Amino acid sequence: MVKTLIKNAKVISMDSTIGVLDGGDILFDGDEILEVAQEIAADDADLIDASRMIVMPGLVDAHIHTWQAGIRGIAGDWTMGQYLRGMHANLATGFQPEDIYLGNLAGGLTQLNGGVTTLFDWCHNNPTPDHTDAAIDGLFESGIRAIFGHGSPKPDPKEGQKHFSEVPHPKSEIVRLREGRLSSDDSLVTLAMCILGPHYSIYEVTHEDLLLAQEFDLVASAHMSGGFNRMVPDGIFKMRDDGLLSSKVNVVHGNDLSDEELAIMIDHGVKFTVTPEVEIQMGFGDPITGRVMKAGGRPSVGVDVESNITGDMFGVLRTTLQLQRMIDNRPFADAHEPITELSVSAMEALEWATINGAAMMGLEDRIGSLKPGKQADIILIRADDLNIHPANNPVSAVVFYANASNVDTVFVAGTVRKKNGRLVHKDVQSVMDKLAQSGERILANAGA
Repeated sequence: MVKTLIKNAKVISMDSTIGVLDGGDILFDGDEILEVAQEIAADDADLIDASRMIVMPGLVDAHIHTWQAGIRGIAGDWTMGQYLRGMHANLATGFQPEDIYLGNLAGGLTQLNGGVTTLFDWCHNNPTPDHTDAAIDGLFESGIRAIFGHGSPKPDPKEGQKHFSEVPHPKSEIVRLREGRLSSDDSLVTLAMCILGPHYSIYEVTHEDLLLAQEFDLVASAHMSGGFNRMVPDGIFKMRDDGLLSSKVNVVHGNDLSDEELAIMIDHGVKFTVTPEVEIQMGFGDPITGRVMKAGGRPSVGVDVESNITGDMFGVLRTTLQLQRMIDNRPFADAHEPITELSVSAMEALEWATINGAAMMGLEDRIGSLKPGKQADIILIRADDLNIHPANNPVSAVVFYANASNVDTVFVAGTVRKKNGRLVHKDVQSVMDKLAQSGERILANAGA
């Protein structure tokens, strides 16, 4: 395979030893980065002139329900209660496998278009193996790197059925996937478990689910908080006492966790993901980004629900940062005192959407920064676009100014997925047309 040399870029490596290079080069061969330096000579490489570009590792969306792409705009004015009723007990029940496939395909393409090279697909609308397989098909076809988080649907129980909070994760499906198409941890799409956890299930279910994740060495992700009373108020302490907390556990939201609970989990390696726009809209409470950092953790960020917010990770990044600054500035404003310095820097925020997201997924040795030996998940952002130019500080340019329209080129594992501002997928328009038809059918068949 021909090597590729990116020349003369503003390089944000996200690696502490390499740093930010002005006029730097990146050389990769196939899917592997060979060198990142101020100047690289390689006569046998294809050359990309990036003199007007900011080059950085691809963004990592650490939490998104990708299957909802076909019903964008539906939940913009919904509370959490309305979301649970309208989405899980109503709209979700009308999805056929083809709808899940289209949502994941279009959702993956949307993320690639916006500079995301890796996402954690929290798939909790998979009532049959066909739905699960269709979701995985969509991710593979999009070309994005993805963790497929196998979840469980949450419809109202029919007569004689248990409530979903009393039903353990289906081991047969985890076995089928782990021994089948998602058996390799080196594949572009790999497996995780999306469990109910102690806030949304009885403790016996949480215990059994986490043991299942441990048995197959999988990340187990759970929503915590959400504006409702916890099903197991002392669940975190029970998990600790039963040896179920580890670096393979991911908590999404966590707004109502106490400082003691946060400290316990972070001491055991648990990773946290914040989705600020959804948390604000649906009344979860202040995002815990700063609290996690203060306790020694490394927060990651995600879009969450595309049925009510845009999938643009640049926007998520900005919102998370400025909200945390607002939280930290609040005591000074209340006391009518000026702040002397900002609590969180733009570089720290960029870590949330790159190297921290990679660490949450267990992929830090592979993605999240640009350094020799890592995968060539690389994005090129036009620094001379009107909304960014002049990019006096490349980190600030990315965090405070960039959006999906500025993403010129995207490589995933060395394969180009977007070039000259356009996705290279064979037929994006056809995917969009089919996605619209899917959404129309789901909405037309929904209950009141």
